[in-house]
Amino acid sequence: MKKIITFSIIIIVLVIAFVFFIRGSEDTWLCVDGEWVKHGSPSIPKPTTGCNLADSEINSFQDCIDAGNPVMESYPRQCRANGKTFTEDIGNELEKTDLIQVSNPRPNQTISSPLVITGQARGYWFFEASFPIKLLDENNNEIAIAIAQAQSDWMTENFVPFEATLEFVAEPNTSGWLVLEKDNPSGLPENADELRMPVIFGQSETTTIKVFFNNDKLDPEYSCNKVFPIERTIPKTQAVGQAALEQLLQGPTEQDKADGYFTSINQGVEIQSLTIQDGIAMVDFDQQIEFQVGGSCRVSAIRAQITETLKQFPTVNQVIIAVDGRTEDILQP
Repeated sequence: MKKIITFSIIIIVLVIAFVFFIRGSEDTWLCVDGEWVKHGSPSIPKPTTGCNLADSEINSFQDCIDAGNPVMESYPRQCRANGKTFTEDIGNELEKTDLIQVSNPRPNQTISSPLVITGQARGYWFFEASFPIKLLDENNNEIAIAIAQAQSDWMTENFVPFEATLEFVAEPNTSGWLVLEKDNPSGLPENADELRMPVIFGQSETTTIKVFFNNDKLDPEYSCNKVFPIERTIPKTQAVGQAALEQLLQGPTEQDKADGYFTSINQGVEIQSLTIQDGIAMVDFDQQIEFQVGGSCRVSAIRAQITETLKQFPTVNQVIIAVDGRTEDILQP
């Protein structure tokens, strides 16, 4: 009798395991009769490839999912097809788990802007309570950068919570990498380290602003204070004036330059503060804006670029430019 009961229990366990394996992820896209069908609430967008791929075409974890094969709820997740097991790429998270851990976002999560990044890292991952975070596209081109800030005392070898907010614009339904770099003030390769995590770009809210430059094709006689707008698409933000100035300081793109646009503002200028009150915008720059600047024409061009970029907003009627808090003796010819 005991043998029969034991045998029955084993059969039941095997059946449950088989059903769990077949069902795979509760939140995923399933291939049913050649069509993608939503199962639960998948975090990834609908696959763009056709389903029911031939076994010979399955060469990756994503191919395996796209073909409608079951997903095993391991970590990282695994998918089996044609006698092969394909493992989901989660970057190097498991290798770095004793150094840095990210709670949001998670590997292969669909992200949108603004993205709040949270987690914890050993105190020595920081320098002066911060470290850089970069967002790359699938070709490792930099899309955006943010600075993570420690949320408690970082002068320790224990884990310290951190947080950062990343604003970006990326092509929806494409993939990329979130890279959390150990701060390395020495610059020595042996002191560098990073956590790389794959992410998927979702739909983000954006807004369009204008930046103003001189243009020697539209204004061949160069009228100094005559500037022309170029549109830029940026992540939606409440600090739109600051964002517009930051875009202005980045200067014209290579295509803009080919179209005749150029800037009179030095490279490397930093915004120290921007306030808008009662229709008056006051922007304070660092000394780099005045570095080796001479001639009334260039000074007029610099002022025109800044003023017109800020006056595009209905809340701004007047612009005051300052350098290190000074307004009277700055940007002299």
